[in-house]
Amino acid sequence: MKILANDGISNSGKLKLEEAGYTVVTDKVEQEDLITAVNDKNFEVVLVRSATTVRKEVIDACSNLKLIGRGGVGMDNIDVSYAREAGRIVINTPASSSQSVAELVMGKLYSISRFLNSSYKNIESGDFKTLKKEFGKGIELRGKTLGIIGFGRIGQSLASYAIGSGMKVVAIGIDAETVNVNLPLLHGINPVNVSIDVSTDLHGNLHQMDFISLHVPKQNDGNAVFGEREFSLMKDGVRIVNAARGGVINEDALIKALDGGKVAAAGLDVFENEPSPKQALLSHPRIACTPHIGAATVEAQDRIGEELADLIISNFGRFN
Repeated sequence: MKILANDGISNSGKLKLEEAGYTVVTDKVEQEDLITAVNDKNFEVVLVRSATTVRKEVIDACSNLKLIGRGGVGMDNIDVSYAREAGRIVINTPASSSQSVAELVMGKLYSISRFLNSSYKNIESGDFKTLKKEFGKGIELRGKTLGIIGFGRIGQSLASYAIGSGMKVVAIGIDAETVNVNLPLLHGINPVNVSIDVSTDLHGNLHQMDFISLHVPKQNDGNAVFGEREFSLMKDGVRIVNAARGGVINEDALIKALDGGKVAAAGLDVFENEPSPKQALLSHPRIACTPHIGAATVEAQDRIGEELADLIISNFGRFN
């Protein structure tokens, strides 16, 4: 069975598949050539990350395609329901990158609380004494309240880091429930479990959050989760991180809230118009930007590749 890993796969995942008798091709095929490549080279499995889309036209045109795999959490670049209705298997790896995304968010929380992004940009060309004065009024995370909007795997992983940093967590989710969050400690030390009550009331809780991190999918109706109304309900000086999906924050409303002082700083790893975000976001002095690297750690990519391999083998078996 031939597999096209069009957005790449870790060496460990590729090796696991090859040892099971699969042929894995990692040569990049441009989006406009995907249908031709799948049909001409008889690929029965296509694996993607965020760069390649598998829409209705690909599914309809590639009758030999049996499985579509997404290395990561979000599935918005695949027509999942249509593919499954058409008899294709669709898989993803929702758990493999949770820790990586959570750690990036923590990095952004520290960055936007201590002006690290602006400091890095200005230290070479700026006046040291002036910069020291300008960036010497940061705040600490310990004792602050972090609102986590979306309390799935990534949100829970983030909560474990935040609690370990001394933050209070307010969790917002689809269902009101109590979730036990595990805080893994050093080897040989029993883990600590913390119970967190998840609320469904976003608007009623925004006022108490010092920091906010979003972990929700792009909404089916296309509307942002955070727009002008939501910003108006937040406390002055709130700091926000989005490492979920572009479009869950209204970017124009965010810039307005930053310029007006409602939002003190923001950390963005995702944007509405990737890979060409608005220049106003990239150049804003109070936004710390990264190029959608939440899941992009060596460890996460190994876990993703190996989980994809296991899922493929569990569906089709071994060929050796």
